[in-house]
Amino acid sequence: MAKPRNLSRRSVLRGAGATLTLPFLEIMTGRGQAAKLEAKPPIRTAFFYIPNGVVQRSWHPQDEGKGYTLSPTLKPLAPVREKCTLFTNLDRIKVAGTDGHAQAGACWLSSAAPDELSPAGYPLKTTIDQIIAAEAGKHTAFRSLELSCNPYEDNRESVYFDNISWYGHGHVARSLRDPQRVFDRLFSVRENVAHRSVLDVVLNDAKSLDRELGRGDQEKLDEYLESVRTVERQIERVTKRQAEFDKLELAPPTRPWQAMARDEFIQVMGDLMILALRTDLTRVASIMSSPERWGTPLMVHGLFDKPIQHHGMTHGQGNENVRQDLERLDRFHVEQFARLVAKMDAVEDGDGTTLLDNSMFLLGSGLSDAALHICTDLPVVIAGGAGGAITPDRHLKSPAGTPIANLWRSMAKVMGVKRNRIGDSTGMVSLS
Repeated sequence: MAKPRNLSRRSVLRGAGATLTLPFLEIMTGRGQAAKLEAKPPIRTAFFYIPNGVVQRSWHPQDEGKGYTLSPTLKPLAPVREKCTLFTNLDRIKVAGTDGHAQAGACWLSSAAPDELSPAGYPLKTTIDQIIAAEAGKHTAFRSLELSCNPYEDNRESVYFDNISWYGHGHVARSLRDPQRVFDRLFSVRENVAHRSVLDVVLNDAKSLDRELGRGDQEKLDEYLESVRTVERQIERVTKRQAEFDKLELAPPTRPWQAMARDEFIQVMGDLMILALRTDLTRVASIMSSPERWGTPLMVHGLFDKPIQHHGMTHGQGNENVRQDLERLDRFHVEQFARLVAKMDAVEDGDGTTLLDNSMFLLGSGLSDAALHICTDLPVVIAGGAGGAITPDRHLKSPAGTPIANLWRSMAKVMGVKRNRIGDSTGMVSLS
């Protein structure tokens, strides 16, 4: 049996716009060649969120099935189209009386039916990524990873506009937007060990307190301690990987996120997401290309010569010039997604497959038409083959009125999570 090859001494992340080229699996998983031949690569799930919907006339292709013609907005997918599947006619029901954009972001992945409202009035329960992560996270250091390419230091909007992942209503899986913090969270073992010492104190205090509590409080304390133990187990897994991380000589991003151009920021965060997935630190991730609604002007270098206000532009689509600018921005987001897809497809994942072959990387938005706050026929593209569960390079048009929750059920099943119903699901979407 051939010995695993040594890893070259080079940095993986070299700041903004880094490319990830190292062959991780043999070394990073610590399994060796024999185990690699015996075990199938795990399936990963990731979500790429684009805010404020898309211009409808340029999103939808005219034909269906295999070999469909890419629409103007989808043309950046051309280099990776054979690994992508377009889904149309998938709907989410908007609940009247609450902000349409807050629903679009926070409730996009929700498992709540339209009539299952949180105290804040939104159809918000555990999101599908966290439903999947509850199972997939049993095997990885981190249950999930949530990222946001929000460039604004002053967050004037509420939590509903800058987060798409929720453990349950009122319990957000808050997204990270500083690449340095993301890197430290994933690979800074010293920081994890420091957290571990704090957890030891918490657990010891809890044990002494347990004897003084009634039955109801003991149950509440047990739930809390289980969440603490989950973090403790996570830290143990990361600590055990320290020697492998040392071999990689990982270099954190050095450029401040506030100074990055839009494409740089998205690609650096995407690189970190890919790194976490390929090293099996997590199998579930999400990345927001921008926050939902947000009224502060945003500079998109190379696309516009002055800052734009994305949300405001969506309500000016009656002006042809504004609509054309929106179409350019939509293509920009698809291009960023396509670049990350290509990177995932360049990562060897064992058994002659790539990371993309063993992933479901979904691009989408919680609105279809932001001008009218419409949630029908949402934009959805899935890149990857999910280990053979998805037959790509097709346009799959569902019957009118199909809930997007049907797709969530199908994706959960691929990840080993069986649910008879998710939200307002009526069945499952065929992926193969």
